[in-house]
Amino acid sequence: MLRDFFLGFIRIHILHHAARELVYGLWLIEELGRHGYKLSPGTLYPILHKLEKDKLIKPYPKTVNGKVRKYYKATAKGLRTLSEIREKMNELVDEVKSD
Repeated sequence: MLRDFFLGFIRIHILHHAARELVYGLWLIEELGRHGYKLSPGTLYPILHKLEKDKLIKPYPKTVNGKVRKYYKATAKGLRTLSEIREKMNELVDEVKSD
């Protein structure tokens, strides 16, 4: 049950970082790990593909040390969605904290 909640937090966290800078898979695994989320590539990449399919992030392939690495950046739709999420999060946090 907690897994479903955490997957939502992870999606928001990814979108947050992709709105600020180009991000890539291994960096996201490490960043999320700093927040206590233990993610495998088998969990992360389907999330990234879904965010890409929903046009919330866009891939930017770059060659790094002879290998192609896919970087991601939030799209305009992703930025609008993140803004809406922040509003709802603030409202929810205020309500939960007051109980």
